[in-house]
Amino acid sequence: MAPSAVERPPPTTDSPPEWDDEYLDDAADRLAHNYDLARDVTIRDEPFELYGRMDMESRKHFLHPSISFAQHEVHEHLFVRRVDALYVAELEHLVDFCHDLADDWIEPDEEHYGTEFTVVLVPPVLTDDVRSFVEDFRDRTLIKFGYHGHYEINLVVTAPSDEELVASENADVRSAFATWESIERAEPGLLDLLKRRLQL
Repeated sequence: MAPSAVERPPPTTDSPPEWDDEYLDDAADRLAHNYDLARDVTIRDEPFELYGRMDMESRKHFLHPSISFAQHEVHEHLFVRRVDALYVAELEHLVDFCHDLADDWIEPDEEHYGTEFTVVLVPPVLTDDVRSFVEDFRDRTLIKFGYHGHYEINLVVTAPSDEELVASENADVRSAFATWESIERAEPGLLDLLKRRLQL
């Protein structure tokens, strides 16, 4: 099946797709509770076997739900790709790709709290230079000095056949891709995820 070229995949309420890939199917099963998932998409000439999107909104009420304030929006975009080999230069290229998406996809305003772009790459082996780069990677950008929130780029690299995974510090999605490990007994719900994103 040829990847579909899209500028920005929309959210979907359809059942999650299936992959002809046992590892991606297992990871997608873990992600499906919180993400809208799409299979085989191409975004700006970058192909991904799996794309995930999560949108959350938080607001406080005063006396009645119709009187709301402190509304915040949090978004996450997840890009997953299998690769035959992986080098640091490819990771750097995809970080630049995420910065370009941030410029066009984020609508900065007072309600935008944060957007996360998480890239997950699945090579046959996890090399030392890739491991070191991902472990040390941090990329958080304030928008208008934080008045319009921020965006963050996270990296995850996993070699499932070796049961190895490395992730940047704030890549909360890492446990979904460590399919050889038991996931948290009490999976975080949307409220828990929102609290993490808002650092409450």
